[in-house]
Amino acid sequence: MRDPAPWLKKYNRMLLFACLLGLISQYLFVGKAAGISVVLFVIGFYGTFFYAVRGRLGGFEKWKGQANIGWLLLLPVGLLSMTYTLYANDFFRVLNALALPLLVVVQTMWITRNKVHNWRGLHFFRTILSQSAAQPLKNLNIPFSLIRSSMPSTPEEKSSSTWSRMRKVLIGLILALPFLFIVVALLASADSIFQSWIEGISNLFKGVSFGDLILRVFVALLVSLYTFTYLWGLLFPKVDKVEKVPKPIEYLDSFPEEGVQIERVKISLDPIIAGTLFVCVNVVYVLFAGIQFSYLFGAAKGLLPEGAAYAEYARRGFAELVMAALINMGLLLVGLHGIRRSGAMAEMIRKLLMSILVGCTVIMLVSAYSRLSLYESAYGYTLTRLLVHGFMLFLGVLLIITLLRIWWEHFSLLKAYLLSAVVAYVLMNYANLDDRIASNNIARYEQSGVIDIPYLGMLSTDAYPALLQFQAKHPEILSLKPYLDEMRDHQSQYEAKWPSWNLSKMRAR
Repeated sequence: MRDPAPWLKKYNRMLLFACLLGLISQYLFVGKAAGISVVLFVIGFYGTFFYAVRGRLGGFEKWKGQANIGWLLLLPVGLLSMTYTLYANDFFRVLNALALPLLVVVQTMWITRNKVHNWRGLHFFRTILSQSAAQPLKNLNIPFSLIRSSMPSTPEEKSSSTWSRMRKVLIGLILALPFLFIVVALLASADSIFQSWIEGISNLFKGVSFGDLILRVFVALLVSLYTFTYLWGLLFPKVDKVEKVPKPIEYLDSFPEEGVQIERVKISLDPIIAGTLFVCVNVVYVLFAGIQFSYLFGAAKGLLPEGAAYAEYARRGFAELVMAALINMGLLLVGLHGIRRSGAMAEMIRKLLMSILVGCTVIMLVSAYSRLSLYESAYGYTLTRLLVHGFMLFLGVLLIITLLRIWWEHFSLLKAYLLSAVVAYVLMNYANLDDRIASNNIARYEQSGVIDIPYLGMLSTDAYPALLQFQAKHPEILSLKPYLDEMRDHQSQYEAKWPSWNLSKMRAR
């Protein structure tokens, strides 16, 4: 048989590693809760990935386009995978099942192809969807073609010494099966220790139903095929040509050729119209900011409307303020990218108006944050309220980035937003929110004597240490003990298996 080319050997090994990853994944995940298995799977995937991109195109073309941002994204990928081992918050476990694969796709694309595509605008998200879904489907025939190319196709290859030996070995194994069956049965009858070993081997397959076997085969094949076809799409990206069209699409004489992407005419606002819009909005927001300083931040309480209590006034409206802040973010993006540039004076006015809008939006976020804090002190702490706190802080960071972008236009706003979103999301994962909810509600109980025990009992085992200390300090609260017992004893059958190992659940046992 002829020696396969070096590139064919490389791709055959890629397929082999993808199949091994599929076999490992069915063992790690089928019938088991996610735990340390996620970390092991991510390590296995990246081992296969780095082998695939090492000496791209089989060693004939060095892979280009490494980006520092791509290497940095390895950190949040690793941190998010570790949350399945460290924490037990169901909300983030479900959310991470979507966020982690998305982050892996972005990271692997940035690290291999950032010089090929424009990463701005909607094209960025279309590229992600194409690379993660469309390309693997288009490449689905590749692994089968590789397998077929590795098989002998001519009579000379079929009669070669290598294939002749393999065929003889296979025949020998088939002939050995009945003899092994008889010999093993005799030896097991003759020796009890040998019999116990044979029974131990057979016990490994006990409880494996036909349906479970089908599911495991399906998961292994799915992971193997997707991993290989996704990596193949990274190695051989299909890039559409971009054709600039000097006139609007509706006036084209003929349709463009298939595969040609048309660059549409950019729509922009007149600077006078945009300036008028921003002046009107800013006048309202400056007035509102003055009210916040007068009432909410501690001054002139006597000026409240008749019959309005300060505490009730402060607790209302945080949701509306967050919505207004989101609208302002949209206006700022229009101001950055949707206004036609003119003279230097108009540019300075545009930047000043947008800076005022940023300042007013920051004041609105501070007001909303304060109102929500007062609301929590009155009604307690929940996961939703802490998430809103985190979202408001994230919006504040985006506003700072936007302010920098207004005056310094030499960086990509989209990349800065995406990096900030990744950092914020990882921080929220590691904030251990269930523990914070329990601790904050316990502190509120010490001040007010009010606590919602049923809600605390619904938290994950992340809150178990804080609740255990609270029970030890206040043994008179008998309603807490059943929830702690259930939290400690209610471990599913999957969590006893080592791939499902989780630090938070282990501490609750």
